Amino acid sequence: MKPKVYIETSIPSFYHETRTSPEAVARRNWTRDWWNFERKNYDVVSSIAVIDELRSAPSPKREQCLSLVRDVPIISITEEVVEIAEIYISQKVMPNNPTGDALHLALASWHKCDYLLTWNCKHIANANKAGQVKRINTKLDLHIPQLYTPLQLIGEDNDNEH
Repeated sequence: MKPKVYIETSIPSFYHETRTSPEAVARRNWTRDWWNFERKNYDVVSSIAVIDELRSAPSPKREQCLSLVRDVPIISITEEVVEIAEIYISQKVMPNNPTGDALHLALASWHKCDYLLTWNCKHIANANKAGQVKRINTKLDLHIPQLYTPLQLIGEDNDNEH
């Protein structure tokens, strides 16, 4: 069984990144490497929350991002997921935006995703948040997804093979 990866909005967004700063170019390249060469090793899922966020992107990026995730299975936003997101917000684990980061984390946790893949290193993929998520999810008896960037899921032995 392949590990399950929840794709958060920043992944398709960075796949189609047009900024030319060194950081943006590096993230775009790592995202494309993961998507094009490593994704096949995972069961990739996303949510309507991601689709809704991508729909607010300017054109033509909006169409490009939506096309990228068109065939990605969508996991459901249940009442339990919404309640979990509210707990993350009330416990100050995630920012106060019930349709944003807290919802993505709740979806990955409730649907037992092995990884939540994101470039949001301020609110999601950082060591401080991982500890907070582990504490809250343990109390709630929830699965604890790993909060990773695409760079962290690119195989070490795959450097320069592409």
